[in-house]
Amino acid sequence: MTVTDQPLPEPTLKAAVRAHYARAAGGACCGSSPAARGAPGACCGSASVPSTADGPLEAAIPSLGCGSPVEAAALQPGETVVDLGSGRGLDAFRAAQRVGPSGRVIGVDMTPEMVWAAREDARRLGFGQVAFRVGEIEHLPLPDACADVVISNCVINLVPDKDRAFAEAFRVLRPGGRLVVSDLVRRGQRIDPVDPGRWAACLDGAEPESTYLARITGAGFATVEVLARGGGELDSLTVRAVKAA
Repeated sequence: MTVTDQPLPEPTLKAAVRAHYARAAGGACCGSSPAARGAPGACCGSASVPSTADGPLEAAIPSLGCGSPVEAAALQPGETVVDLGSGRGLDAFRAAQRVGPSGRVIGVDMTPEMVWAAREDARRLGFGQVAFRVGEIEHLPLPDACADVVISNCVINLVPDKDRAFAEAFRVLRPGGRLVVSDLVRRGQRIDPVDPGRWAACLDGAEPESTYLARITGAGFATVEVLARGGGELDSLTVRAVKAA
């Protein structure tokens, strides 16, 4: 029987995610839980993240993503970027390298331990144009139309209310702004009941690609485009969408 409901309440799932990534902030692999061990696509230093000129950053900051939204975002000097679920800050720092000192990057993450570690890394690495805030991406602590670009890397699958997350991304983008998201989607429907550990490991919250893309369109985005996909039972998907000018 296909399981299409979400039998566990949001607070239970969010508590599992927060605890999972609090451990990851201290250096534990986010795919090291029993539920995630050996699972395809578990978000922790995924091999799908290519090696780039950001090599020194990758050596200093752990990657917890499943793609390269920064590479796909075509960031320009001076732009303002919001990183949803910024974690230890690797993608935020990559974005900062591209927008330069005249740009601005704001990372938002609900795990305080991640934000504290990212702030220390920003200070240590000299990224003065990057700020990190504690907050949920379904309730961004940001004003309307404040960003040119919103990015996210293997995070929205962790959010129980994905429609709200995409609506918030739409809200904070300026007209003409773009959303670039790398995430995990699954082939077919989930057939087992939700397990908090598997949800936190980027497994049970993944949904079919068609459902995921429909949520982006439903939030108001135009020209939704799949830039890359690949994987097995769980596919890594990179999507770009634009808020109409």
